[in-house]
Amino acid sequence: MKYVDMEKSPRRNTYNLFRQMDYPHCSLCANVDVTRLYEYSKRCNLSFFKAMLYIAAKTANDIKEFRFRIQGEKVVEYEVVHPSYVLLTKEDAFNFCTVEFENNFMQFYKDAVLKAEELQGNIDWGDEPDRDDLLYITCIPWVSFMSILHPVNMNPVDSIPRIAWGKYFDEGESKKMPLGVQAHHSLVDGLHIGKYYNAIQQYLDNPEMYLDGVK
Repeated sequence: MKYVDMEKSPRRNTYNLFRQMDYPHCSLCANVDVTRLYEYSKRCNLSFFKAMLYIAAKTANDIKEFRFRIQGEKVVEYEVVHPSYVLLTKEDAFNFCTVEFENNFMQFYKDAVLKAEELQGNIDWGDEPDRDDLLYITCIPWVSFMSILHPVNMNPVDSIPRIAWGKYFDEGESKKMPLGVQAHHSLVDGLHIGKYYNAIQQYLDNPEMYLDGVK
C-alpha cells in the first residue's frame, strides 16, 4: 500500500469536486459477450461464476484507479485488491465470502471452492468492516437487468468499487450478460470504467490464454 498525493495529481480538481457531493458514486451497466467463457467453462467443467469472479477481479487489478481507496483525508493505492462476494447459504439468507486474489487462476479457483465450502450453510455477516482492499461483487442470475445501484456508506466514506452481473441470454449465436460497475467518482471516471469494459471483454474472448482449466 502507498499513499497517493492528490494535490499533485491531474485529478485534483475532479477529486475535490466529487468529495463534496452527497452521493459521489457513478454507475454504468452494459452487456458483455460471454460466449467464449461459457463454452470454455462447460468444456473444462468449471464453475462459470468462479471463472467470472476471477476475470472481474483480475480486470480491476489491472486498472490502478480501481485499487485507489479514500481513507479519511488521504488516498491510498493497494498493490492488490480482493473480491468479496455475496454467497447464498440458505433460502433468503446470504454470507459475505472474501477470496484472496491470486493471479494464478488455478490457485484462485481452488481457494474459492474451499472458501465457499467453509461458509456454506452459515449465516455470518463478519465482512471485515475495517478492511477496504476489496471489490464488492454480486451476481443476480435470475434477472438480465439494465441498471443496478448499490447501497454505500457516506460516513465514513465508502470508496470500494461494486461489480455485479446478471442472467446471461442468447442474442443470435452469442451469449450476452449484463455487467454493472459502480465506483466513487472522486477516484474513478467514465474513462476508467470504459477501460474496465474493454479489458474484461478481452479476457472473456480469450479464456484459453488466461485460465488454466481445473480438473
